[in-house]
Amino acid sequence: MADTRPFAPFEWMIAWRYLRARRAEGGVSVMTWISLVGITLAVFALIATLAVRSGFRAEFVGTILGANAHVTVYTAGEVSDQGVIDRRLTGFDEMAERIRAVPGVTRAAPLVRGQVMVNHRDRNAGVEVFGIRPADLLDLPGINNPDGRGDLEALPSGIAIGSGVARELGVGVGDRIRLISPNGVKTAFGTSPRINAYEVVYVFTAGRYDIDRTRVYLPFAEAQGFFNREGAADEIEVMVAEPEAVERIAPAIRAAAGPRALAWTWRDASGGFLRALEVEDNVMFIILSILVLIAAMNIVSGLIMLVKNKGRDIGILRTIGLTEGSVLRVFFICGAFTGLIGTACGVVLGVLFVIYIDPIFSAVNWLMGGGVWDPSIRGIYALPAELHLSDVLKAVGLSLGLSFVVTIFPARRAARLNPVEALRYE
Repeated sequence: MADTRPFAPFEWMIAWRYLRARRAEGGVSVMTWISLVGITLAVFALIATLAVRSGFRAEFVGTILGANAHVTVYTAGEVSDQGVIDRRLTGFDEMAERIRAVPGVTRAAPLVRGQVMVNHRDRNAGVEVFGIRPADLLDLPGINNPDGRGDLEALPSGIAIGSGVARELGVGVGDRIRLISPNGVKTAFGTSPRINAYEVVYVFTAGRYDIDRTRVYLPFAEAQGFFNREGAADEIEVMVAEPEAVERIAPAIRAAAGPRALAWTWRDASGGFLRALEVEDNVMFIILSILVLIAAMNIVSGLIMLVKNKGRDIGILRTIGLTEGSVLRVFFICGAFTGLIGTACGVVLGVLFVIYIDPIFSAVNWLMGGGVWDPSIRGIYALPAELHLSDVLKAVGLSLGLSFVVTIFPARRAARLNPVEALRYE
């Protein structure tokens, strides 16, 4: 058998016989099952975590890009004679037209922004008002979506509010709310608060609690009058075709806007969150990799016990001509086969978990009596998960790699077993 090719059929036959051996025959089937279950659970946990991680990032980026500007253009302002910096954009339509001409820009809309108090009967809430032209608001997928209630096209005659604001005030479509701004009408006796009433024509759900709870939309012209911005805007809201590559197009947008213009991208606004997600992703992958390694070490324990119990068999096989390489491959097959089956089972469980995560989450929420997922704390309304082939391949590669590597050491020990020592007391 010295010239036998590697991984010959008889090597697979011996390995399979060892794997399915009963305890009475000197086998270690219990340890094999423990190793199998450990690898399965570790790979399942790794795939589920990677999928939820990808879902969180996609949900986070999606809600940002769906309801917020990809690039916000504003001016550094000019100092007036009274020493006050005036940051209003007076030529906002011309600036928006120049920005729209930049390749890669899909939309540029002027905005008026301000913070006010909103009131309905005995309830009050602080909100941020976005003054925007109704046609521009219809282009925002995070606002104009099937989850909204009412008619967004009726905005010229009313106001659009977030679902969190509506819940806080206890209002719905058709109710009237009041906006109260301390910076109202300027008179000889000072500035008096401005109080205007508007009918709620649309209630939107952007998908993020912090947006739905704090944001309302007014018609652009109405917001100009309410915030004393006659003939001016506060900023230009810019959307681009490739939001992930916004840093490449930002300089061109800034140049088109004018010499005193500044640009603030969505990555600048949310860069800290994105970096935190990346750090968390890396840490979680390392932790779960250790979990996979611990599960793979069970294979080593099982093989060491198998080598000990099969010492006489190894001595006989070596005596009849089996080479060290053949013995090594027999025990390598035993360990690798356990890792391979465990990895496959873990992939199946992980994929099924991601596919059916919504009913699983609903069942857990029901068993716990509800309230497991509080959107006011986590900022989103459900547990997101996205299954990517790259994440599955990472889990499979890590599991198989560790399983194959740790198997080599007990297999080498079996191969180097001296047949004379193995058979001395037989």
